[in-house]
Amino acid sequence: MKPITRRILQAIFYEIGAIALTSPIIGFAFNASASSAIALAAIMSTIALAWNYIFNAIFERWESRQIVKRRSIWRRLAHGIGFEGGLVMMLVPLLAFWLNISFFDAFIAELGLLLVFFVYAILFTWAFDKIFGLPESALPHHQQSNN
Repeated sequence: MKPITRRILQAIFYEIGAIALTSPIIGFAFNASASSAIALAAIMSTIALAWNYIFNAIFERWESRQIVKRRSIWRRLAHGIGFEGGLVMMLVPLLAFWLNISFFDAFIAELGLLLVFFVYAILFTWAFDKIFGLPESALPHHQQSNN
């Protein structure tokens, strides 16, 4: 699969799961209406979708330069930390504004979501790789196509 196609599919599937996971959590934790929780989840998802594409492009460029061509647990952890860390910086101000809470409370809320999504990101990426195969950046040179 071409890298751009892979990244687009990965991001779309990831965010569909994210909206389904996030909406009820937001609704319950903040006593938000279903429409408000879904709208916030959709906005967060749009931000995350753009970040997902950008981050994966950067991560795969870095990964392609590594000597070891596989995705170990350490590489998967680095991926999850990098992705979620960037997302926290973008979503805390949104949560504070949307939910009318302090930045501190928004940060605490985002930490809770971070814990959920840290596990989700690792499991999702693992499952995605199992279903669609590893990207060329993670394959040994003898398995890469010469496109």
